[in-house]
Amino acid sequence: MQNNISNIDKKIFLVGFMGCGKSKMGKALASKLNKTFIDLDDLVEAKNQMSIPEMFSAYGEEGFREKEKEVLQQSAFADDIVIATGGGASCFFDNMEWMKNNGLTIFIDTPVKVLADRLINARVERPLVKGKSYEELIEFIQIKLTERKPFYNQAHIILKGIDLNVETILEAIK
Repeated sequence: MQNNISNIDKKIFLVGFMGCGKSKMGKALASKLNKTFIDLDDLVEAKNQMSIPEMFSAYGEEGFREKEKEVLQQSAFADDIVIATGGGASCFFDNMEWMKNNGLTIFIDTPVKVLADRLINARVERPLVKGKSYEELIEFIQIKLTERKPFYNQAHIILKGIDLNVETILEAIK
């Protein structure tokens, strides 16, 4: 049986490295499509009544990833939603496969230097990059991207994160 649901009618999951613009683009896309926007990190914090840095401190990255998976896969998301996932969410367990089976996945592929420039000035504390110098940040991002790109590249749609705008995303979805 042919599925007649268009990509715009599906849940949309934005994936990519921290700082690539998932939240910014997700809010703009949700607004344009008249969908609800959810930042998975915010949802994980609300459901666990702890900040992400507190969860990393209390449970380590592995414990945090378990909690992230539970929230992602056990939340009853409506189809009229755009979800900005955490930078590592698609790279653990079967999360990417689950997202692909439950909606449309879009990878925002952003160069290392652009990510480092954004993260070094981030106002939000990010446990994985806290306290790193710019050079350490570049090296960390390069290593992590090498590990994570095989997961990110499984997305239904891959878009360059430089000069990305809502119109580009809408064109790719259609």
